[in-house]
Amino acid sequence: MSPAPRERERADGGYRPPEGRVTTVPDTPDGPRQATEQHDWADSLWIAGHRRPAADGSRRQVHDPADGTVLAEVAEAGPADADEAVAAARRAFDHGPWPATPPAGRAAVLRATAGLLRRDRERIALTESRDTGKTLAEARTDVDDVAAAFGYYAALVEHEAAGRVVDAGSAEVHSVVVHEPAGVCALITPWNYPLLQAAWKIAPALAAGNTFVLKPSELTPLSSVLLLRLLGEAGLPDGAGNLLTGPGDPVGARLAAHPGVDLVSFTGGLASGTKVAAAAAATVKKTALELGGKNPNVVFADACASPEGFATAVDHALNAAFIHSGQVCSAGSRLIVEESVRDRFVAELTARARRIRLGRGTDPGVECGPLISPGQVTRTEKFVAGALEEGAVLRCGGRRPGPGDGPPDGGWFYLPTVLDHCHRDMRIIREEIFGPVLTVETFRTEDEAVALANDTEYGLAGAVFSADTARARRIAGRLRHGTVWINDYHPYLPQAEWGGFGRSGTGRELGPSGLAEYRETKHIYENLRPAPTRWFAG
Repeated sequence: MSPAPRERERADGGYRPPEGRVTTVPDTPDGPRQATEQHDWADSLWIAGHRRPAADGSRRQVHDPADGTVLAEVAEAGPADADEAVAAARRAFDHGPWPATPPAGRAAVLRATAGLLRRDRERIALTESRDTGKTLAEARTDVDDVAAAFGYYAALVEHEAAGRVVDAGSAEVHSVVVHEPAGVCALITPWNYPLLQAAWKIAPALAAGNTFVLKPSELTPLSSVLLLRLLGEAGLPDGAGNLLTGPGDPVGARLAAHPGVDLVSFTGGLASGTKVAAAAAATVKKTALELGGKNPNVVFADACASPEGFATAVDHALNAAFIHSGQVCSAGSRLIVEESVRDRFVAELTARARRIRLGRGTDPGVECGPLISPGQVTRTEKFVAGALEEGAVLRCGGRRPGPGDGPPDGGWFYLPTVLDHCHRDMRIIREEIFGPVLTVETFRTEDEAVALANDTEYGLAGAVFSADTARARRIAGRLRHGTVWINDYHPYLPQAEWGGFGRSGTGRELGPSGLAEYRETKHIYENLRPAPTRWFAG
C-alpha cells in the first residue's frame, strides 16, 4: 500500500454521527480534532446490523504506541462470535436483498460511504493516527484514499453490462458469460494500514454483491469499527457487513476454516498467510493473499548526475524506507545503488535520516511515529544486531531514542537506521523487517542490478531511478515484482492492480482484477430450438 494515490473521486452523502459520547481535543489548522471516549468502543462487534459485546463478555485493551497508554477497550470476539457473524452474512447472502441489488443500487451505497468518510475525515484520521502511530497527515491521506477506492468501485460497476455474449456459431443458441458474487467473504486485515486495507477488500466485495465478515488486527481495530458504522449509515442492509474485533487465533483461524465462508482475503505476514491458506484448503475456498515484500529501490548513477536529480533520488529513498517508520509492505528497505555514486549518496541519505523528527503522530512537525508494539521494537533490534554481526556498517540510528535525540519520552520508538555494505547473504536482506531500517547494496552493471533486485523470495514492489528512459523501462520490464515505479516510490492508483509475485502472495487487489477476485464466472448456454438429438438409436 501507499501513502499517495493519484486519483480522487468526489461523492456526496448525508451524515449522522455514530452513537456514543464525543470529546473534543485541541483544534488543528485543518479543523477540529475529535476522539471517542473509551466506553464508546466496548460494543465493537457489528453483527447483523447491531453493535454488541463479545458473547462471553471478553474485552481487549488497545494501546497508544506513542506512550503505551490504553487508548480504548474493545470487545474480544471468540469462536462463538465468529460463528454468529458468518451465520448473519450467510443469511444476508442467501436470503437478503444485497446480492440481488442492481449495480446502480450497490454503487449508490458505495458512493454514500465515500461521502461519509469525507464528512467525518478529521475524526477518523485522528483515530487512525493514534491507533497506528502514523502521522496525522498520513492518516488524513489514508481516509482520502479509502474514499477514492469506494468511489472507484462504484463507478466500475454502476453501468456494467449484464453479461458477455458468446458467439456459439449458431442462430439457434444464445450463450452468455455472467459474473456472480462469490458469496460470504472473510476479510482479514493487518495492523499497519487497517482502514486502507479494509477498504481495498470491502469496496470490491460489496460492488460484486457479496456479504462479508471483517476481522481487523487486534492491535489496530478502531478505524474498522468506525467504517462499519458508516456503511450502516450509508444504507448497507443488515448482515451484509459484519465486524469481529479479536485475535487471529482463534477468530481469524475460525473464519478461514469455516464451512459457511466461500472466500478468504488475507493481508499480513507470510507465516500467518500460509496458515490461512492451509485452513481454507480444507473446504477449497477461494483465497487471495497479500503477504508482504522485500522491496528493492535501484538507483543508477545517471539519476544523480544533476543536483536536482540527486536530491530527488535521495528524497525518494527516504520516503521509500521511512514512511510510517518502515511499517509498509511495499517499503523500499533495500537500496541498491550504483557503486560510482554510493559514497556520496549514502552520506547525504544518512545526514537527512538523522534529521527525521520522531514523535507522536498527532503532534505538529512530526515526520515519523512509533512502531506498533514493544515486540516490533525488539524484532527490529534483533535484525540490526544480526546485520552488524554479519559485517554491515552502521551509518546512523541502530537503537531506541535516548535523552539527546529529541521529543520521544516513552512509547515504542526506534531511530531511522541506515546500514551500509550489506550483501545478499545477510538475513536482513532476505527477510521483511517492518521497521525504520534501510540497507545499502551496490552494483556496477545493469545485469548485476537486476540480479540483486530479483534475488528475493518475495516480489511485491520495486523501483528504478534513472535519467535514461529507455534503460529505466528496460529494467522495469525485467524486475519480477507486482508493482514497479520509475523515478518515484509508493504511489498507487485504485484503478491499477496491486499484488505480488512469489511469496508475496496470490491474487490481486484494486483495479478490475480486484473486483474479479470477489466473483464467480458462470456460462449460460441456451438452446433456442430444442429438439431430440437422436444420439442413441433407441
